[in-house]
Amino acid sequence: MQLLKAKTALVTGAASGIGRASALLFAAEGAAVVVLDRAPDVEQTAAAIRAAGGRAIALVRDSSIEGDVAGAVATAVAEFGSIDVCFANAGVSGGLVPFFEETADRWTQILAINLIGSFLAAKYASLEMSKQRRGSIICTASVAGLRSGAGCMPYSASKAGVISLVQTAANELAGTGVRINAICPGLIETGMTRPIFEQARARGSERKIGQLNPLRRAGAPEEIAQVALFLASDAASYVNGQAIAVDGGLSSSHPIVVRRE
Repeated sequence: MQLLKAKTALVTGAASGIGRASALLFAAEGAAVVVLDRAPDVEQTAAAIRAAGGRAIALVRDSSIEGDVAGAVATAVAEFGSIDVCFANAGVSGGLVPFFEETADRWTQILAINLIGSFLAAKYASLEMSKQRRGSIICTASVAGLRSGAGCMPYSASKAGVISLVQTAANELAGTGVRINAICPGLIETGMTRPIFEQARARGSERKIGQLNPLRRAGAPEEIAQVALFLASDAASYVNGQAIAVDGGLSSSHPIVVRRE
């Protein structure tokens, strides 16, 4: 359908998981793509796009460093003429550390990537998009940002911050033609969550993965990518300032697992 024909997209955290799936889908839908990640595997994402006949540039950069993000946006404009879509997807989980063992340094590291990285992407992308009077910014938040029980404290707080960032930025950008929205994934099998899946398989309890949501399964990166494509496209032209849960229905209720002492 070529929903992103003649558009340019920047995707952070594109070495694997949701970022890679989204970059591949954006390219298949006609976009020229700049993919960014700290991991050198981001080169493989760009190579896969080019092998399929698309246009892509890989940048091994850090999405929490202002100069790297500004440079990525500048690269998109210089190489492809515009930036029409920015998917601020890069993130880290931080693991499951008990409350009293958390440190300020861990909080700083997680917030820098998950929240400040999203802010930087939104800032520099919207600076260019506002000149064009059009553009879509998408941020990866999480169901952990909606309520507790889906991640450690700094991770959950960072994702709640992303949701607030999207809501406030939508109003800061009023009248510019730039839209900004968040996706709140539930349990998705990615590089970040792989240990959870591997542990379940090792215990023989794989069938229990995702049991708390009504669909009774985990999601795939490609399912999140489809929502990102919608938000990136003109089909979502009146969707702005929203946090969309893509979680199999998990956030429709308040499921809990009682922690054993």
